[in-house]
Amino acid sequence: MARWIESWLPGSPVGPAPEPGGYPGQRFGLPETGHYSVAGLGRRIGGVCIDWALAYLLVLLVAGADAIGTPDFSWGVLGAWFVITALMVSVFGMTPGHIALGMRVARTDMAQYVGVPRALLRTALIALVLPPFLRDPDGRGWQDRASTTIVVRVVRG
Repeated sequence: MARWIESWLPGSPVGPAPEPGGYPGQRFGLPETGHYSVAGLGRRIGGVCIDWALAYLLVLLVAGADAIGTPDFSWGVLGAWFVITALMVSVFGMTPGHIALGMRVARTDMAQYVGVPRALLRTALIALVLPPFLRDPDGRGWQDRASTTIVVRVVRG
């Protein structure tokens, strides 16, 4: 039986739960390990931290060191992070943090591009902080479920 949230949250497969002993991403046809397997939470948090640090540095370069600690500086960092994340995910499917840690955002229907509306929704929900920690058995937070995306590993080699 589907949980109550699956009845209204887009991108939530309603139907049989993952098989016991299954692995994250199995219901989407993703491999258990290696290229295109589901990225872990630690790797995802690391990617957001890298993107946040990049946004911080960009705002620091524009506003100067005197602005550190002011509300305008904090909002500027959030705005820069939002633009970097939404733009890069919508066009390339990955942010600088994703690139550094070998990840990308993929649509669950495996279409090539995430697109602007999905990227904006996904980024807005990440900015709320809590949705990424409310995860399903496939490791997708509410931001991924609402935008019908999943973060996968990209193994170079």
